[in-house]
Amino acid sequence: MTDGAAVKQPARGTLGAVRITIRVRPGASHPGVGGQHDGALVVRVSARAVGGQATAAALAAVAAAFGVRPRDVRLVTGAASRTKIVDVPGGDPAVLARLLAQDSRG
Repeated sequence: MTDGAAVKQPARGTLGAVRITIRVRPGASHPGVGGQHDGALVVRVSARAVGGQATAAALAAVAAAFGVRPRDVRLVTGAASRTKIVDVPGGDPAVLARLLAQDSRG
């Protein structure tokens, strides 16, 4: 389940980080992290996609799901897109596998 799309090899300078492709669903009535959309980890947030609010909420949700500090999760690409790539320092690939296996409908 963690082949290619959702998890990448750490980039240079991200030793000990898990690089994840996420798909943000802003305005969700049931926020949460779990499931897949085209191989990306689904992150549902109640914040709207206005002024970066949904992105900030998504990064905080990813941090909570992996048990790391929100300030440690780094957006690599996709600031204005629903599909984003993030680095999660100290992220556990087993946690990612569990999250990807969940139902994404929330």
